[in-house]
Amino acid sequence: MAEQISVAYAGKDLLAVGVLKGCWVFLADLVRLLTVPVAVDFMLVSSYGDRTASLGEVELVLDLRTPIVDRDVLVVEDILDSGHTLRSILATLRRRNPSSLKVAALMDKPTRRRVDIRADFVGFEVPDRFVVGYGVDYAERFRHLPYIGYLEEPKPKG
Repeated sequence: MAEQISVAYAGKDLLAVGVLKGCWVFLADLVRLLTVPVAVDFMLVSSYGDRTASLGEVELVLDLRTPIVDRDVLVVEDILDSGHTLRSILATLRRRNPSSLKVAALMDKPTRRRVDIRADFVGFEVPDRFVVGYGVDYAERFRHLPYIGYLEEPKPKG
């Protein structure tokens, strides 16, 4: 993916916008592999709370500090799920008139998509299971795992 992004942004000054908190491990690894100049900034949004499904409402908790007018912006996401969060982020950023706006997602879960949205760069597709690890959490737990795994559904007692 870093090679594809480097080719797409050759000769440009890229701003990678990490969507916190889940992107941080992936973003750190990704930018180290890019061969184009890249600056980094972050947004913190909330749509899951302590749930395993997006609430559909997106709250902007921390905004960018970098102006993006006439900048080439790459939004870096851990996972593209329902699409509600990404749609909201992209709408917010488009209003700020970047030169270009694209999305890199480590994981894509198309079976959960609720809005028509796609990432420009995708690491891999995941099935309809709740993933954790490599920065991705469930209720602020499991981010530290050095791999991506699935949460098991509780088995019925009896």
